[in-house]
Amino acid sequence: MSRRPGHVTTGPYAPPVPHTTLPVTSADGARLHAEVHGPKDAPAVVLAHGWTCSTAFWAPVVRELAADHRVVLYDQRGHGRSPAAGPAGHSTSALADDFVAVLDATLRPGERAVVGGHSMGGMTIMAAAERPQLRERAAAALLCSTGSADLAAESRVFPLRSPQGRRRAHRLLLHARAPLGPVSPLARSALRYATMGPGATAEQIEACARIVHACPPGVRARWGRVLSGLELTGGAAGLALPTAVIAGTADRLTPLVHARRLASVLPDCRGLTELPGLGHMTPIEDPAAVAGRLRALVEDHLRAAGTGAGSGAGEDAAAQVPRSARQKKEKTA
Repeated sequence: MSRRPGHVTTGPYAPPVPHTTLPVTSADGARLHAEVHGPKDAPAVVLAHGWTCSTAFWAPVVRELAADHRVVLYDQRGHGRSPAAGPAGHSTSALADDFVAVLDATLRPGERAVVGGHSMGGMTIMAAAERPQLRERAAAALLCSTGSADLAAESRVFPLRSPQGRRRAHRLLLHARAPLGPVSPLARSALRYATMGPGATAEQIEACARIVHACPPGVRARWGRVLSGLELTGGAAGLALPTAVIAGTADRLTPLVHARRLASVLPDCRGLTELPGLGHMTPIEDPAAVAGRLRALVEDHLRAAGTGAGSGAGEDAAAQVPRSARQKKEKTA
């Protein structure tokens, strides 16, 4: 019997076919799968997915952007089509190594990009904050549904009153090596509760479940251990480029306190967008909002810089943000 694909294969959440795929080699020799979508000469957006996900997670955002942006995706090590690393190859430093290797391999000499990361992908960008490659290559960043520290204590998957109890329960969840099994009705219900808002559709839940269940249990557990001890507040404070933050108000994995904390420590925060009622999987729950923030960063920090546009660039960007994104609640830190 053939193995079921690790993503849906039809509809808006099915990954589009890239025009280019390429292997990327990281600093320690780890091999990564990368792919490029959209016109070759368009402004570049480089995206990093989160824990237990893959390039397929960005499918609806790619569909929003790829007509007029060159969108670069890659599978974090051990996820999707990137082979797993050895036990020593799991650290925030490895995440940063992989990210800058992708930037070097996919961007042209002197080219800059808007970078974005969801969950562990956002942590990847924070981990790379001090890397010269990021400072040279990234014009702006989007941190999406992510946090810099205290994940186990702040999460609300297990809404225990005691911080110590929450920390222990969430560490057990993060460290678990048990196979998730097939995507069953019970599995969909559990995934929706833990990672999505109450308004998530059956199609969105299925798309997320197929991706998450495809992540190997050992990979999930090794990266879960990294996340349970995460401390990247210094990385966030050192992220010296224009950075926007976006998060769902019903996120149980990285509750809104993380996004607000990031907005307070980022040296050049360009706004915190709170998406009412959405959970942790914001690029699938509202891809138009996420793509809209990326598009605005491109307009302000890539197109404007490239054309010498003046102060009207920000207004042009706002006009191009999809209506569903503009209707969301936005707070500027």
